[in-house]
Amino acid sequence: MDWKLELVAVPVSDVDRAKAFYADQVGFTADHDHRVSEEIRFVQLTPPGSACSIAMGLGVTDMPPGSVRGLQIVVPDLDAACAELKGRGVEVGEIQPLPGGRFAFFAGPDGNGWALQEVTTRLQGSRLYKVSQRLASAAGSASMTLRRWARAACSAASGSWARIASMMARCSGRDTEDRPGYIARRN
Repeated sequence: MDWKLELVAVPVSDVDRAKAFYADQVGFTADHDHRVSEEIRFVQLTPPGSACSIAMGLGVTDMPPGSVRGLQIVVPDLDAACAELKGRGVEVGEIQPLPGGRFAFFAGPDGNGWALQEVTTRLQGSRLYKVSQRLASAAGSASMTLRRWARAACSAASGSWARIASMMARCSGRDTEDRPGYIARRN
């Protein structure tokens, strides 16, 4: 059975500023921008050629803005990718040769950290590869729950927080009684 990571939440403080940065400067495709209510807005952006998207907005994550590090995009030509980003006004660090490839780093407007990698060697037999596979598996489960929650929340555009929390609980396989703090914080 294949497990695929398809959506990663990126916490931001200003949704419009972050959307403009990732779409206009970094070159991601803006897939969705849906305001469910005054408290919920779901924005999804996808890097060119990627099967995995990022999600941001209001009510998408409880993580503090700028707290995500280690987001990684693999590119076939790191020199060309860095030149393209710099041409669009993105501050990209110097290219660094590291185990497994060549890397360059940049940050979003809130400080979320990104790595660009040109793969030169796949480290499949290493401990690093095995650890990354376990992390990807755990993140995939969280991502699927977030995607199901977002779909449910978007379909409840006129619903109350209790109704949305109930749908979220159903999507994640939990009863709403398991999440009383979530409902209390949102009401």
